Amino acid sequence: MKRSAVRPSPLFLGLLAATVAGAALTLLEGDVAIISGTILFVLAGWAVTLCLHEFGHAAVAYKGGDFSVRDKGYLTLDIRRYTDPVLSIVLPLVLLVFGGIPLPGGAVWINHHALRNKKVESLVSLAGPFANLLIGVLLALVVTLFSPPLALAAAISYLALLQVIAFVLNILPIPGLDGWGAIEPFLPYEAQRFGAKARPWAPLILFAVLIGFTEVNLLFFQAAGAVFEAIGGDLSDAGSGAAAFMFWRYL
Repeated sequence: MKRSAVRPSPLFLGLLAATVAGAALTLLEGDVAIISGTILFVLAGWAVTLCLHEFGHAAVAYKGGDFSVRDKGYLTLDIRRYTDPVLSIVLPLVLLVFGGIPLPGGAVWINHHALRNKKVESLVSLAGPFANLLIGVLLALVVTLFSPPLALAAAISYLALLQVIAFVLNILPIPGLDGWGAIEPFLPYEAQRFGAKARPWAPLILFAVLIGFTEVNLLFFQAAGAVFEAIGGDLSDAGSGAAAFMFWRYL
């Protein structure tokens, strides 16, 4: 990849600054500062990781032969290039705030005909969720290695857990999710046709099942929690961060 192809946008840098500001707020005394800081840190941090998730798709596609992603601005880390007002902002925030389910919500349009082979197509799909997993690992390491103050450790751990949940969710082989995209190039034509038809509504059914069926919800979050602990995350810290982020549930 040419070095000039990657140009972090001012908006992305602004999201990073907001994330840092949220972290700083958690260091102040008082519940209001801690809650406000946690909310800002998690929301801004989630927007940053949404950019990185989609950038992962685009960067691998660029390396794999689809140079159109550069012209579309996908390599600028500009969240506006990846988002739709409803599908990328409103729906993911509703699912995150009320269901605790992080949905990346962005999209990059890849010219699959330009990609070199089926393996590259699969790697393009996997790049996004594995970007989330890598971020989760790095955030968990920050808490382990630097032992930040409790409120900040909780906020970082919760954002790390959200990355792991996003990874587990997106890696599922369900049409519309990246896990399906990873196997789709190798599936028979009939299965690919089914996936194309199911893509718009299959994720919505999955989210409805996760929110509406306690047993399925519990099984999913247990799996995500196991992965989180496997990468060194602290579920207790993450729980404290979730409590601050969704404070109204405890009023």
